[in-house]
Parts: sequence; C-alpha cells; structure tokens
Amino acid sequence: MKPLEDILIIDLSQFLSAPSATLRLADLGARVIKVERPETGDICRQLYVSNVILNGESSVFRAINRNKESFQADLKNNTDVQRVLKLVEQADVLVHNFRPGVIERLGFDYETIKKINPTIVYGDISGYGNEGPWKSKPGQDLLVQSLSGLTWLNGIEGNGPTPVGLAIVDILSGAHLVQGILAALVQRAKTGKGSKVSVNMLESILDFQFESITTFYHDGGEPTVRPKSNSAHAYLGAPYGVYQTTNGYLALAMGSIPVLGELLGCEPLTHYKEIASWFTKRDEIKKTLADHLATDTTEKWLSILEPADIWCASIMNWDTLFSKEGFKVLNMVQKVKMGDGFEYETTRCPIKIDGEYLTSSVGSPALGEHTEAIINELIS
Repeated sequence: MKPLEDILIIDLSQFLSAPSATLRLADLGARVIKVERPETGDICRQLYVSNVILNGESSVFRAINRNKESFQADLKNNTDVQRVLKLVEQADVLVHNFRPGVIERLGFDYETIKKINPTIVYGDISGYGNEGPWKSKPGQDLLVQSLSGLTWLNGIEGNGPTPVGLAIVDILSGAHLVQGILAALVQRAKTGKGSKVSVNMLESILDFQFESITTFYHDGGEPTVRPKSNSAHAYLGAPYGVYQTTNGYLALAMGSIPVLGELLGCEPLTHYKEIASWFTKRDEIKKTLADHLATDTTEKWLSILEPADIWCASIMNWDTLFSKEGFKVLNMVQKVKMGDGFEYETTRCPIKIDGEYLTSSVGSPALGEHTEAIINELIS
C-alpha cells in the first residue's frame, strides 16, 4: 500500500509547476483527477520542448501527467462548475496555479471552497505571490530565473547571464508545494482542520540560492564574480569546475590544491599552500590546472584521483550514462501505457519506501478520458 492511497486530489492546474506536484502526489499513491477545459485541455498538451510528439501530443505533457485521470469541464459553464464542486466536496486536496484574481472569478478561491469542504487542503502556486507590483507578471520559468539572480551564477565571467537549461523553477515550486501539502495533511490528521498552502515561483528559486544569498549578505554585498574559466560555481574557490582532457571532460569538486599538484605531477600547484589563495587566486590556479589536465585523457586522471579519494567524475552525456551499469542498476526508466494501449518510456519516482520504489504503469490520460466514469462514480 502506498502512503497516500485513499487521498483524493482535484487538480485544476496546467503547464508544469503544479502538475509536477500532483505527479509526485500520484506517485505516492493519491488519486489525482485532472480537470481540463473542453477541446484543448491543459495547454501543456501542446507545449513542445522539441519536435517530439508522443501519441499526438507533447512529450512534456506525457511525462508530467502520467498516473492521473482526466475530467473534462468548462469552469465557465454552471453545469460543469457544479460537477467539479461536487468532486471538491469529496476531495482531500485541491491544487491550482491560476494567476491571482482568476481563481476568484471562477469561484474556486479558498474562502469559497472551505465553506464547501472545511477539511480540504488547498494548494496553489503563483509566479510572484498575491501582493506587490509583480503579482500579475507571468510566472514562466525563464522569466522567473531571469528576475531571481540565478542566471548570474552560471557560466563564466565576461559572458552574459546564463539560464539553467531545465524548467528548474517550475519543478522546485512543485516540490515545495508537495512538502506543504503533506505537512497540511499531517496537521489535518491531528486537528481535523483543513488549511491553505501557498507557494510562489520566485520565493522557491530564491530559497534554492540560500547559500549564495547568505554569502552575499555577509560579505558586504560584494558583486557575484564568476570564474574566468572552468566554471561550475560562482562562489567556490579552485579547483571547483569542469576541465577538458584530450578525450573529454573531467569535473573536480572541492579539494586541496597542493595535494592535487602532487598527485597530478603539476609542480606549480604545490605552491598554493594557503587556503585563502584558492579563492583570491582562483583564476590563475584554474588556468594552470586546466593546461595540465589537457595533456592526457579523462581515464588517466581518474585512475590517479579516484584511488586518492579526490572528488572527481567523468562528464557524460545521456548516451554514455545510459550505457553504464551504475545507471542500469537504478531502473530509473519505466514503461507506462495509456488507455488506448500506447506505451512510452519515462522516468519513475525517485523515492523508495521500505525498500520499494513507487512505480506505476499508468500513462497520461487522453483529454476527458475518465469524465463519464467519474460522473457515474462520484457525481451522479
């Protein structure tokens, strides 16, 4: 039995942030009924990150909405609204990510919903919260990354801002919403009372930068200075970074510069004995180290560094990673099947409970696939 079995979630969300939260809750055993508008459904059905189409729709939608049921309803149509409210009466959790003001116009705001279902856990994600001059800005991942300062932590000095090439803000926001919802469910089990859990994307990505922001506030507000080369972190000293070898790339984490010099046979590095110099002379150390590592293969350097317990790794692409036994043993990829029999491969939930992973073979739903069955079971 999965931890959240018998928990019913009504999901009014679309795009990536909140749907990633309901995906994880579904993985944990909850029943997620995804309410979608007629004809078009979740906009994410047609949100492509590439030209990959899976069974007629976006691979993004297929990945992030597996293991859910689809209920078709027009929230501007009174009959459909009443049907959804009937579902909400029986639900444990309601989730949405509408912009501030929209949910009130639709009549699904928290004050209205808690009168219908006082014990419900009501979760929402916004871009920037419900107050302040930015509250109506679009909560899109790249835009929030750009406002948050994150893009100045990546890349090298002299280059422009560098975003993270994933919807990192969306997924972090979803993870934070899951944490809040689980905490609220525990609280409800103790008190019998529901509650509202709110997350916004800007706060999520600011929290993600807690180490660097704390440093900024306590070093006199010095500007962020990225390394001039071999960058992997704007604040950490040498050797932290990525280095090219004769046949690939090598990542080095924290470590003693003189020790590296001895191990690698790079005599100039042995002179940087003061830890402070690893920061103040970061760029010159990295330049010396980069020139040396470029003279031999990744495998050669790993054969020296790994036995000495130096934190290092080969840099792999997906083709290389997926061929390795270290990846295969994880069984991280699962095959799921849609209601029409279409099968596709995607990642599984990374959580293990009592030695068992939380897998499910249920793929993403066709638009409105479960509407009739849900009406017969929960509404009629």
